[in-house]
Amino acid sequence: MAQKGELVVGLDIGTTKICAIVGEVTATGGIDIVGIGTHPSKGLRKGVVINIEATVDSIKQAIQEAELMAGCEISHVYAGIAGGHIKGFNSHGIVAVKDKEVVRADINRVIDAARAVAIPLDREVIHILPQEYIIDDQDGIKEPLGMSGVRLEARVHIVTGAVTSAQNIIKCAQRCGLTVADIVLEQLASSHAVLSADEKELGVALIDIGGGTTDIAIWSNGSIVHTSVLAIGGDHITSDIAVGLRTPMEEAEQIKQKYGCAMQSMVEPEDTIEVPSVGGRKARQLSKQILTEIIEPRVEEMFSLVHQEIQRTGYEDLLASGVVVTGGATLLKGMPELAEDILGLPVRQGVPSNIGGLVDVVKSPMYATGVGLVMYGRDHEESRFFKVRDDNVYNKVKSRMRSWLGELF
Repeated sequence: MAQKGELVVGLDIGTTKICAIVGEVTATGGIDIVGIGTHPSKGLRKGVVINIEATVDSIKQAIQEAELMAGCEISHVYAGIAGGHIKGFNSHGIVAVKDKEVVRADINRVIDAARAVAIPLDREVIHILPQEYIIDDQDGIKEPLGMSGVRLEARVHIVTGAVTSAQNIIKCAQRCGLTVADIVLEQLASSHAVLSADEKELGVALIDIGGGTTDIAIWSNGSIVHTSVLAIGGDHITSDIAVGLRTPMEEAEQIKQKYGCAMQSMVEPEDTIEVPSVGGRKARQLSKQILTEIIEPRVEEMFSLVHQEIQRTGYEDLLASGVVVTGGATLLKGMPELAEDILGLPVRQGVPSNIGGLVDVVKSPMYATGVGLVMYGRDHEESRFFKVRDDNVYNKVKSRMRSWLGELF
């Protein structure tokens, strides 16, 4: 856990926007949001970096804005990762307990045993998320440390991603003079910000709909049991509007945000909107109903794909808390209602909670991932992958050697 007064920075590198959020750890271990910077994202497609220079420029702008608001200098960040290359699967490991009492070394060994699966060379492990531990057939154990037993098992969820995608995110951050403390799966980060402990325990599906991807995380008994990423998002709706109304993409995005609605039953037939034309032609007046007729089929398709994914996993019956939708695309009017119709489960919109400071600024689904990255950073400050200074790496190696020698003698 991070210390009081320490600053934690989340960097949400999205397809539509780059968002940097600075959080300060309070005396009670909570988070006060003290700075935020956003900038349109130019160098990503479907959550993956396709233009390093453009991405670096966007990150710099967002970081400068956040630094100015927080009155600090940002040196390291927790960066989010998404994209169709992300794959999650469940694994299982078993080890013998050496001294009939579970110690930290036994837990590390059983996690290592669970992660000992063949992974292609072009992929790397991003997260190993423990679901439960089993000691001598006693299951459902969340924290086995200090318990007696002779056999320890672990069920874990392993998330892997393309090595190159992770490297490109790190490269972009380093070009901006930043150190990446950790790379975090975006729907895992969003879960920290918008889900309650009760929802995670009872069973809930988080659907984070961004510009380029729809990220899914299914929780049951307080643990993640499934993660997946669908390469469809809010940009597809914008593209449909641009083609259907014959208007530029920028104008289509503004029309979607200002007048967009996902359900025709919510729109009055007499409502009209002004649509700018391409190539300097005169703007036109069109019925709002036409706009909704373009949006609704695409949103239906998105939630149908999500429904298929949930059914494929076999966890549909475990979702006692229903579904939480979050992400910038869910700001579209009628989105939760249409999701409820298609998924056949109760749906609510998720906004960041349990935070202080600039609450009014970040209390929106579009900041769920950024705030979640700050919360993840606060909880995992001691296990950072990429240390800022070399002496930290030296100390880490020294303590690892000491623990090995302690096990041997």
